Amino acid sequence: MDLLQILKAAYEADASDVHLIAGQPPTVRIHQVMTPLEMPVITREQARKFLEIMAPPEALANFERHKDSDFSFQAEGLARYRVNGHMQRGMVGLAMRMIKTKVPALSALNLPEVIARLTYLPRGLVLVTGDTGSGKSTTLAAMIEAMNQRYRKHIITLEDPVEYVFESKQCILEQRELGADMPSFASGLKHCLRQDPDIILVGEMRDLETTALAISAAETGHLVLSTLHTCNASQTVERIIDMYPGGQQNQIRSMLAATLQAVLSQTLFARTDRPGMVPAVEVLLCTPAVRNLIREARTFEIPNVIETSRAIGMCSLDSSIAELYFNGYISREDAIAQSAHPDKLERQLAA
Repeated sequence: MDLLQILKAAYEADASDVHLIAGQPPTVRIHQVMTPLEMPVITREQARKFLEIMAPPEALANFERHKDSDFSFQAEGLARYRVNGHMQRGMVGLAMRMIKTKVPALSALNLPEVIARLTYLPRGLVLVTGDTGSGKSTTLAAMIEAMNQRYRKHIITLEDPVEYVFESKQCILEQRELGADMPSFASGLKHCLRQDPDIILVGEMRDLETTALAISAAETGHLVLSTLHTCNASQTVERIIDMYPGGQQNQIRSMLAATLQAVLSQTLFARTDRPGMVPAVEVLLCTPAVRNLIREARTFEIPNVIETSRAIGMCSLDSSIAELYFNGYISREDAIAQSAHPDKLERQLAA
C-alpha cells in the first residue's frame, strides 16, 4: 500500500484529516465523520515506513526521544499536511490535518463581513478562538492574504508547523516554524520584534511569556493576530487574565483593554444544503464600553454588550447559529447541540 495512493484517495474524498494507525485501515474525517477507506489494514512496518517517508530528520530524532513529534509534509500535486506522529500500543500512529495549498479569499469562507474590516486595523491584538478543527488557521490565513495583497508592509508568521505557504505579493512575508526556525513561540516573538515587522501572526498564545510578548507587541504599535482554545469572547478575556499571577491581573486588564481590538470565536458545522462545512462566529469588537468592562473586571457583562451591538457588527454565537439554521445551511439538531444556551435557542428556532 502506497502513501501517495492513500493521500490521493483522501484528497478526492475531500477529507480534512487522515489517520494512519498500525492495525487499522486508513481512516479519514469527511465533514466531521470518521470514515475508513476501502484499503487493507496498515501493518506495523508500513506505519513506521510512512513516518520515515514524511518526517524530516530533526522531527524523526524528536520522535525517537519523546515518542511524539509534530511536523509538516508536502504531498506533491495534492496538499500540505500538518502531521503528528506518536506511539500507541507500541506501534506508530499518524494523525494528518490537510492544509489546502491555495489560501482562500475571505469572501469565500461565509464569515461575517466585519471580519474583512479587521484587516484594515493599523495596530492592536485580534484573537481567533475555538476548538481544534474549528477553522481558526484558515480564517487567519485569509486575513493575512488580504493584507498581503493590499499593503506594502512586513508580515512575520510564527507557526507550529507552517500551514498555508504564502507568496510575498505587495508585502514582504516571512514564515518561521517552531523547531526548525525557532525554539519556542516566546523566543520567536521576542526576536521578531527586532526584525522590523508591521504585522505578526502568532500560531497560539499557549503560555504566559508568549501572551505577555504578544500584548506588548500590540501595545508598541504592531498588529498582532493569534489564537486561543476558548469557546467565547468573555472566556477568552478571562483566560488571558488568569494566566497572570494575582498581583499582576489589574495591570494586565488595563493593558488588554488598551490593545485588544476583536475576538472571533468559531464553531464549524456540517452543511445540510450541500457537502462542506460552514462556520458560526461570535464577534466581539472592543468598543469603549467593552474596554471599560475589561478594565473593571466585569467581563461577565460582555455577552449583553454583544447582544445590544449588532448594528456595528457584533454577533453572539447563538445568533450566528440561528442565522445559519434559518438560511437552510445546518440542521436543527446540530444547531441546538452546539449552542451556548440550548433551551433559549430551541425556543428561538421554534418561533
